[in-house]
Amino acid sequence: MGWYILKRLLLMIPTLFGVMLITFVITQFVPGGPVERMMAQLSGYGAGGESGGGGLYQGNKGLDQERVEQLKKLYGFDQPPVTRFLTMMQHYLVFDFGNSYYHHMSVAQLVVSKLPVSMSLGLWSFLIVYSVCIPLGIVKAVRDGTTFDMLTSAVILIGYAIPGFVLGIVLIVLFGGGSFWSLFPLRGLVSDNWHELDAISRILDYLWHMVLPVTASTVGSLAVMTLLTKNSFLEEIRKQYVVTARAKGLEEGQVLYKHVFRNAIIPIITGFPGSFITAFFTGSLLIETIFSLDGMGLLAYESVMNRDYPVVLGTLYFFTIIGLVSRLLSDLSYVMVDPRISFEGRS
Repeated sequence: MGWYILKRLLLMIPTLFGVMLITFVITQFVPGGPVERMMAQLSGYGAGGESGGGGLYQGNKGLDQERVEQLKKLYGFDQPPVTRFLTMMQHYLVFDFGNSYYHHMSVAQLVVSKLPVSMSLGLWSFLIVYSVCIPLGIVKAVRDGTTFDMLTSAVILIGYAIPGFVLGIVLIVLFGGGSFWSLFPLRGLVSDNWHELDAISRILDYLWHMVLPVTASTVGSLAVMTLLTKNSFLEEIRKQYVVTARAKGLEEGQVLYKHVFRNAIIPIITGFPGSFITAFFTGSLLIETIFSLDGMGLLAYESVMNRDYPVVLGTLYFFTIIGLVSRLLSDLSYVMVDPRISFEGRS
């Protein structure tokens, strides 16, 4: 096991390097980089390189070459691409991601300031999905083919078919004061007077703000996990050892939770580490935009649109590491939940 873990950790290095290299190369060919955008602004054009009259981008018109070179040096583009990439990777090894071109603050501080929103959405969605889908999937498997099974399948599949942002708009119209009831707030994680509230009121205020965005981001995820749980339990229920256990006179509860559960839960629980880790860092652009939540999804979109390369590359480096580690933890969880599985042969 130790050798397998070491191999996986060593394989992360070229994987991470390859992801960063490909992304860095792509950024070199994307038009409208930070230097071009600054030159356009200094020349009287918009941030996208267009004038107020909608004209096409005209490069460094009106700027002398000395000013252009100063801008390139300011953003570090006076060095060859290879030098810039190697320097960037050296800094990233110690998690020094530099400063944002657009927000004028360190990338690390910027990400930390956006994480509370993404962590709130991701963590609550994760807890709701697992706490609802696993019990519901088990009941659906036990009552397969019944009216309850068909009705719940129809409901969760309808929820799966509705995009999260569409559901978010519907929730706003119904419960956010759009046209019907004004029951829930529409902006931010907390109210403006949150710091003036006592501890209990702060918690209730935070939960009050989370109802609509968490509902919009969770409903579409219920179907996949519920059906995965149901199918996993159905597969185990139909196996011979279950028939034997019933023939020996064991109660249905003992058969289901003592024998079936520990085998059927394996494909579900092995995805737990990866889902739990990514729940803290993922963001949803549309959900955050609809409910005015300034999180990682909105940050990623703004960084790409504004060619904020330190944020784009820095967050990609960090989240790639998170993704690789979560995949390793998911693989190791197979061994923890099922002793029959061993990676020694692969080593």
